Amino acid sequence: MDGAVDDARALVAHWFPEARAAWLGGSVVLGSATPGSDLDVTVLLPGPPAPYRDARRFRDWPVELFVHTETSLGHYVRRDVAGGRPTMVRLLGSSVVLLDSDGSGAQWQRTAQQLLAAGPPRLTGDDLATMRYAVTDLLDDVTHAHDAHERLVCAVLLADEAAHLLLHGSAHWWGRGKWVARELADFDERENTSWRERHEKALVTAAAGDVSLLLAFADDVLARHGGPLFEGFRLSGTDPAAPPAPGST
Repeated sequence: MDGAVDDARALVAHWFPEARAAWLGGSVVLGSATPGSDLDVTVLLPGPPAPYRDARRFRDWPVELFVHTETSLGHYVRRDVAGGRPTMVRLLGSSVVLLDSDGSGAQWQRTAQQLLAAGPPRLTGDDLATMRYAVTDLLDDVTHAHDAHERLVCAVLLADEAAHLLLHGSAHWWGRGKWVARELADFDERENTSWRERHEKALVTAAAGDVSLLLAFADDVLARHGGPLFEGFRLSGTDPAAPPAPGST
């Protein structure tokens, strides 16, 4: 990791001499780097041209840059917490501070570490109902698929959404892609369960044409969070041409 940190510090000095703080996160810090890993570098600037995201190359490293102001960083951190998916929170909390000219580097890292440890708010109300409905709907699609291709496509979506409901519904961070497996493993460690193993077996057997383990996985997740939901599910929509409700202006 030392070489990655040195190169990340060099790129910050080269590209962002005005930066207040910078952090290196991602797989090279988490110990899960592969030959295809990049450098995930978050940079705090005093103002414009931040905020923006940029992909570049430095010293043969592919680099993902997340460039922020103080207010934009706070916005994305709050959005992570509200949505239960800690993209920016983890980039800051599980990081190496590359630059800290005014104490903001250490302060943001501490704040993010506290948020990571606390976890997101538990899904409730319409958010929980929407997830239950989505999993119920996908479960039905898998059960009654027209052919093997449709069944497999829906099975992959069901595995993802059921894991999302399990994790976020239990006040645990959720993720996409590889972070589904990682968050399930973290959840199992916390709860002394075996959801990750069940999720993996369900996907493997579904790919081979047997969706029974996946259906059982989804059924058990729904049972933990209020059961299937179809009849009675209702969400209000938005009509931009409608007059504002009394007292809303």
